[in-house]
Amino acid sequence: MKKLYKNILFLVFASVALTACETESNLQPEGLWDLSNPTIISPSEAFINLDETTPNEVITFNWNAAQSSAGYIVTYKVVIDTLGTTAFDTPVFELVSGNGGKDLSASVSYETLDEALSFAGYPANSDAQLSWAVIASSINKQSNDRNDITLNRFENEIIPNRLFLSGTAAENNNNLSEAIILRRLNDSDGNPSNIHEVYTSLTAGNSFKLYSEQSLPAHIYGGTNDGEIVKSGSAISVTEDGQYRIRVDLDNNTYSMLKIERWNVKGSPIIGGWDSDEPLEYIGGGVWQASMDLVNTGGFLFRADVNGAGYWDYLFKRVAGTANSLIIESDAASQGLSFEDIPSEETGTMIVTLNLSSNAYTYSIVKDPNAIGPIETPSSLFLFVNNTMVEEMTKDGDVFKNSVYLALQSGDQVSVNTLADGTGDSYTMATSIGATDSPNDIKVTVNSDLSEGTGAIPVERDQAYSFSIDFANAKFQWNYYNLFLFHWDEINQKWDDRDEYLLTYVHPYKFTGTVALKANFDMKFFSPWDNDFGGDNPSSLSGGMTNKGGSNIRNIVTDGNYLVNVEIANNYATGTYEFVKQ
Repeated sequence: MKKLYKNILFLVFASVALTACETESNLQPEGLWDLSNPTIISPSEAFINLDETTPNEVITFNWNAAQSSAGYIVTYKVVIDTLGTTAFDTPVFELVSGNGGKDLSASVSYETLDEALSFAGYPANSDAQLSWAVIASSINKQSNDRNDITLNRFENEIIPNRLFLSGTAAENNNNLSEAIILRRLNDSDGNPSNIHEVYTSLTAGNSFKLYSEQSLPAHIYGGTNDGEIVKSGSAISVTEDGQYRIRVDLDNNTYSMLKIERWNVKGSPIIGGWDSDEPLEYIGGGVWQASMDLVNTGGFLFRADVNGAGYWDYLFKRVAGTANSLIIESDAASQGLSFEDIPSEETGTMIVTLNLSSNAYTYSIVKDPNAIGPIETPSSLFLFVNNTMVEEMTKDGDVFKNSVYLALQSGDQVSVNTLADGTGDSYTMATSIGATDSPNDIKVTVNSDLSEGTGAIPVERDQAYSFSIDFANAKFQWNYYNLFLFHWDEINQKWDDRDEYLLTYVHPYKFTGTVALKANFDMKFFSPWDNDFGGDNPSSLSGGMTNKGGSNIRNIVTDGNYLVNVEIANNYATGTYEFVKQ
């Protein structure tokens, strides 16, 4: 691919380029002209109370224009930073004025400003003493006018609905973009609570923090040694290597760290029954797994060894009425759930997996692929999603396939069975659908070992999937397409200089993205080269499109940023598109 941009970075560069090229005279020598300072008009108040009861009320910043002595275009932005700041190079908040930065005013709501102050670590219900400025820019020159202001934050602190863990002690190697999401627990009514937890591995002598996002700005939390969560506090240190359950209560601003020596299978199926244990090995990402001999049918559970002993307080059992969802027995009542021992009808050498990643707490039992050969091909196979049969798969020799691309969401559970009512033979695999190190490839395809077993297969990523199950080779294959907008200058034959914008998949069957487009450029939607969508009415900003048909879309008459929305049919034969100027 020639150019695959991150949209935000590209838009910034495009905005600068368009501004700089707006007059031909901008190519004159840089030092032969002056830029005067803008002058602040309002707000003139030294103190503003951000009233939580009127979050949509706005503060409007006004100023008189700066002048370029050469008549160059001048643009403006408002920046807010710590009291006494003069450089404003790392502002707490930044706001570009309207009309591409040319307007002489800019407004921001109380709610947006309070959130920015919260991100920056200013406490709720307190005064934030700040400096603000309007900065004028023209070519490579800047000027400004500044004032001091005190803003009183909302009475109540913002409580994020997501938390991520990142740091030198964590499995993400201190890469915030890959921070580990915590699971948000439900309350007794089944509604999301403000308690989050994660099972993960930590390294001694290092530390971690908690973030509300996988990028900055974000709410950032540290903690004290006695279990208090502190907003913008010091990193939480780790004294011992190992696997931990970290639980955070944002209502009470507390956290706990439970070191888990290991998880064990305990119950009727294993050698020695309830008087014995079969240990699992941690393989990363909140997952424990082991190959073991199951010699009997019957019920079992997962029990944690904590502080060198087996603790009956930490038992994972199956959520009653589910295929393979798990709940800690002691947490079931507080989350409004009932539980039961985990049933097993399998015998033989099996891989048992305890998946405590954030998407869902689940288990699976599959035959060890190293202990088996090809699987006998059944006469029929039915595909289930969340225990509902969605279709009978098409048989071609030893291979079964589904008929269309199936839109699935993270947390869905997929299973296959030889009978339509689910009472026949089941097959499964040990990996999740959508789990891949290359999620942005054109066509993402993963083959996993197929085994006889009853465990449902969790879905890790929102996408539209196709399945192929090969019994002769004992393989379960899934794939999905990404969709790209190709954008090029066809008039001047600049295909090789094309932009290839990766669009973001949105459930179900939708792709979207905000991109910078040029007037009179040609466009098509591709998953090169399996999917090649041309427009049915190529001069229109919205309309239908056809795979391997239609024409190049040439519908942009004004350069700018456009929101592009696409919806495709479940067989990728047709679709619709729209372009909305931003």
